[in-house]
Amino acid sequence: MRIYTELFYLPNLEYFTAILDKDELFLDGTEYYQKQTFRNRSKILLANKVETLSVPVAGGNKKRKYRDIQIDYNQKWKNVHLRGIQSAYGKAPFFEYFYPYIENVYLKNHKFLFDMNMDLLTVCLKLLQLNVKVSVWEEEGQIPDSMDIRGLLHVKSGPGMYSFYQEKEYLQLFGVDFAPNLSIIDLLFCEGSSAESILRASQKK
Repeated sequence: MRIYTELFYLPNLEYFTAILDKDELFLDGTEYYQKQTFRNRSKILLANKVETLSVPVAGGNKKRKYRDIQIDYNQKWKNVHLRGIQSAYGKAPFFEYFYPYIENVYLKNHKFLFDMNMDLLTVCLKLLQLNVKVSVWEEEGQIPDSMDIRGLLHVKSGPGMYSFYQEKEYLQLFGVDFAPNLSIIDLLFCEGSSAESILRASQKK
């Protein structure tokens, strides 16, 4: 089955529960960039709070195609994100195994946000061992025989508002209360090879 969606930055668990059983994932290559969305932000769990990692972009206030949005390296965001990930997950069981794959993407210094996000998504799918073909759809309109979920995954969605995800607890490093629907790297670093089965248990029935 095909699914049609947006490309996000280190997507959350709901994103992956939506695409989990799909054969083909089509990413919207025609859309205009939208601020304050998952296109440039992701959530991780630190010792005392859930932290939002946000990638600064140049020209995000103007009406521009997502694929033309450049990352703003004048701001020292990259080191902040890498240090944040290391601080959050450095003691996680699978950190040493998976982190180099993630770090390598940042070290490429991608010019465009879309390209970096595509690289990160590809790495995460590989680490999850999900066999889904990823393509960028360059035409306007609906893809034939596909499930279109564009616009359904929102930054402000919370418990009871998720379209594809239901909370399934797993071992996290910090906090008494489980923090649901974080970036996929939270699940990967904490659970490793069990990540796929936890995603399946997290699919909203």
